[in-house]
Amino acid sequence: MTGAVRKPLIPVAFALVTVLAAVAHLLAPGISPRTLVGVLDAAPQGLQERIVWELGLPRLLTALLTGAGLGVAGFLLQASLRNPLAAPEFTGVNPGAVLGLLAGMTLGLFPADSVTGALAAALLGGAAGGALSWTFTARGGADRLVVGGLLCSAVLAGLTTMLLAYRPDRFGNALRWLIGSAEGRVWDHLGFVGWWIPVWIALMWGCSAVFAVLAGGDDHANALGVPPHAARALALAGAVALTAGAASLAGAVAFVGLVAPHAARWLARGGPRAGVPAAALAGAVVLVAADALAQLLTRLVSGGALAQRLGVPTGVVTALTGAAVLIALARKERTA
Repeated sequence: MTGAVRKPLIPVAFALVTVLAAVAHLLAPGISPRTLVGVLDAAPQGLQERIVWELGLPRLLTALLTGAGLGVAGFLLQASLRNPLAAPEFTGVNPGAVLGLLAGMTLGLFPADSVTGALAAALLGGAAGGALSWTFTARGGADRLVVGGLLCSAVLAGLTTMLLAYRPDRFGNALRWLIGSAEGRVWDHLGFVGWWIPVWIALMWGCSAVFAVLAGGDDHANALGVPPHAARALALAGAVALTAGAASLAGAVAFVGLVAPHAARWLARGGPRAGVPAAALAGAVVLVAADALAQLLTRLVSGGALAQRLGVPTGVVTALTGAAVLIALARKERTA
């Protein structure tokens, strides 16, 4: 009876944590609670209320969407590859998306502030990175894809470095794309990607049964009539689409796709269909909390000044925390 009562309480508690993280995110730059209530009650009037409406809320939604997209992308990769260390940054998808973004800027294919152009370039780059990794599984299994993904990620990162060295004048804000940050996003940036990521999350949720079968192994999938290579290709396509959407908004935010699926497994105790929404919720909470911490660190560095132009990138916080989680997971795998 106790277990039956606890099951519905887990998502409720996590939803409450999401709300608290969102409020903390809006207050992190130094906004007073009274100002925040004023924004919710009426149209923004004062300077602080305009900062919340024009910068704070878009940044919060950017963190929510990016975190949810990366969380589901990591869940798809870990479920389809049956590897707890699989993540967008380790399978060629995230490095490919960032390389596509920077290459598109270098060639002048889209303006630097064009979200639609950035998404298209990130999609092409992420698909190319994923395809390079996929070639390593032509005659191998999921483990070989992980190894191939690491190699492809290293190659793509090297190409990105060469691109930056070749045309440093074109990348004044390259650090934002390379490390990842939700800073500087406004309402115009959310127009296209604002529906792209939720739609792909919904599509992947509809395919949850396929991914649940694939998680049991290729032999299990074949026995149930599910082609493992086709199911894995579907998961990779979803991971590429979600990672590209996230990269076009916030750049190469690392380790969210690694951490969120592990939190989702603890959260999703209602069956395989709960995995995708749980990963989306976990990823959103992780990135919102990380971005709130980044804003607090910015206030400490800048002496408490409000709305600093340059802040601590969100990717720095996720990299530091994610590295610790990666070490813990690696040690757990070694002792298992």
